[in-house]
Amino acid sequence: MFLSPIIDAHLHCSELADDELLRFARFNGLNYTLSELLELMKENNVEKGLLLSPPVAAGSIAPNTKILELCQKSGGKLFPIVTVDPSKSKVSSALKIAKANKGYVKGFKIRLGYVQAFADEPVFSPIYEYAESLQLPVLFHTGDTALSDASLSHAHPLQLDRLANRRQDLKIVICHFGNPWMMDVAELIYKHENVYADISGLVAGEGGKYSSQYLESVAAKISDAIYFAGGAEKVIFGTDYPVETFSSGLSLVEHLKIDREDIDKIVYKNALELFFSGH
Repeated sequence: MFLSPIIDAHLHCSELADDELLRFARFNGLNYTLSELLELMKENNVEKGLLLSPPVAAGSIAPNTKILELCQKSGGKLFPIVTVDPSKSKVSSALKIAKANKGYVKGFKIRLGYVQAFADEPVFSPIYEYAESLQLPVLFHTGDTALSDASLSHAHPLQLDRLANRRQDLKIVICHFGNPWMMDVAELIYKHENVYADISGLVAGEGGKYSSQYLESVAAKISDAIYFAGGAEKVIFGTDYPVETFSSGLSLVEHLKIDREDIDKIVYKNALELFFSGH
């Protein structure tokens, strides 16, 4: 258990029967309920977390209203991220929810790879303009996808370079550190002042033939990215619960070849400043 407090910037929960992440929860031996999540947060000294919509059947997501409901039941432990899909109606609905819950909603999420859209498409412009006005981060799924019919070309992190060039005031968070394109993400967080990356969901599943070697390999890649970027100021902790367990996520942090000051930034200080400072 980490003695310092932790912020988990990437969590899922819905308590819906058609939640696509139930299979990951079963694999990890998790109940995948709000009560379990809150208990695990307490056990692992996670002070607060950001809750994101998981995918549900037929390629959709759990309603953002459901995420708000769970956060409101969490006793001040969970805060909502509003997921946005690429249509005018979905963008309008997301903005309506964010505006009605101003100060409580901590950002937006766009599911690159799971939706057939690139990050800089005009349909998302109203989201970006609102996010810029309040300094709300926008999270982007990048890298490997949980579904075989998803699009890796849409999920590649380098496309975010175009968006970061055009919108230098937009706070961009690259989810899953772009795995497996981690050094591309290292370049993005080095190049752009407004670009960050989380390390959620990188150790999904335990007990495989090379599980320990894989953990070491991922830790080495993240460490190399931090060396390249010149520090850990842009790196944020997340588990992607239930895809990854808290023990796996924290074990990854413990295997990073960086000093304690940078570990504290990753598990707490960076997320505190990015998501909880004056929005």
